Amino acid sequence: MDRSHEAATPVRADMPRETPVIPARVPPPRRRRRLWWLAGLAFVLLAALLIWRLLAPGPHSGRGAAEPAQPVGVARVGTGNMRVELVGLGTVTPMATITVQTQISGQLMAVGYKEGQIVNKGDLLALIDPRPYEVALQQAEGTLAHDTGLLAQARSDLARYLILQKRTSIAQQTVTDQQFLVQQDEGTVLTDQGSVASAKLNLTYCHITAPVTGRVGLRLVDPGNYVQTSSATGLVVETQLQPISVIFVLPEDDIQAVAQEMNAGHSMAVAAYDRANATQIANGTLLTIDNTVDTTTGTVKLRASFPNTDNALFPNQFVNAHLLLKTLTGVTQAPTAAIQHGAPGTFVYLVKPDNTVGVQVIKTGVTDGDEVQVTSGLKPGDTVVVDGADRLKAGAHVKVTPDTGNAEATPNNGPGAPPGDQPANQTPVRPQDQPQTPAKRHRHQQTSQ
Repeated sequence: MDRSHEAATPVRADMPRETPVIPARVPPPRRRRRLWWLAGLAFVLLAALLIWRLLAPGPHSGRGAAEPAQPVGVARVGTGNMRVELVGLGTVTPMATITVQTQISGQLMAVGYKEGQIVNKGDLLALIDPRPYEVALQQAEGTLAHDTGLLAQARSDLARYLILQKRTSIAQQTVTDQQFLVQQDEGTVLTDQGSVASAKLNLTYCHITAPVTGRVGLRLVDPGNYVQTSSATGLVVETQLQPISVIFVLPEDDIQAVAQEMNAGHSMAVAAYDRANATQIANGTLLTIDNTVDTTTGTVKLRASFPNTDNALFPNQFVNAHLLLKTLTGVTQAPTAAIQHGAPGTFVYLVKPDNTVGVQVIKTGVTDGDEVQVTSGLKPGDTVVVDGADRLKAGAHVKVTPDTGNAEATPNNGPGAPPGDQPANQTPVRPQDQPQTPAKRHRHQQTSQ
């Protein structure tokens, strides 16, 4: 309905008035902003209160409560002897590797060994056809006999000429010529004797024998073949196995320490380990150091000798050589598992009498297996953490978890120790806090269900 004409109708005083409808009052914009600001402030205060309740110490706070003791494995620091070892990669090398060659040419008649056999020095290895050399020996001996006769005749004539010369019945020139003839025949006889000796030597070369005691390899030439001295392959390869050596390398920085021990006349033991460096194969002694340093690798070669009576070392076998440089006696030692590295440097977690741990900075020396030398920072009898250190910090409470596999290595004198072994523990551990075996844990879960 169009009400535009009512807006123009004048209102008189004597006319009755209708009750006006008052609309809802709308706060001005400034007041609305104030209300939003007060609501935000209340939200911030509420959030701050919640955060404070969470962080503040109290019975309902999470982090403010006393942290539970961390289970750890420990070990005591002790004293003992430590081996100073230098480890290098090495190769088993025979003392002698010989390619057996023929020194004469001829047909290979037979071999006197089986492939892989252990032969002694002087045993027959191969036989070359000796018949041509037997004939040559006979010819040389015949020539020697002929020339020996000529020499005897020349000497007899010289003796007669000397008698006639005294009687002035012969010319001096004839005597002199006969003397020279005797000298020529003597030279011829010496040559013939050399030919005989050479023929005998060639006949000896027909029998090829083992130069050393060792093991022969695979046969390189079969019987029936014609072998020559110019052949490069040889007949067979023989290696000496007893004794045998290991050539290994060490960094050039270790040369001085090794040389000092050798110059002092000390015999240094060398142990050969397998490729995995886990199993010891043989024991030997150091023989010598090479005379130069390899400039490409910065290492020096050393040779060690091994009796190898059980043939445990095989030629060209890869081994790890452990050179025992010296033995330190009565040093303070700790398990390598206790050593930590971080911002303080090299440190351990030291267990205190109140079952808390502290960060103890130490200095270490040589390492021997699972033990490391401690030169400062610890004393014998100290207890250090060897297991569970990743969950610790300075001042943390700990409880010792017994090592059932090796109770002596991990002394259990903490909260979990038997009565009488807890001199510093005033709060025994409840049974439910003790470590449980899988079987006990399974029964406990079934009971709780």
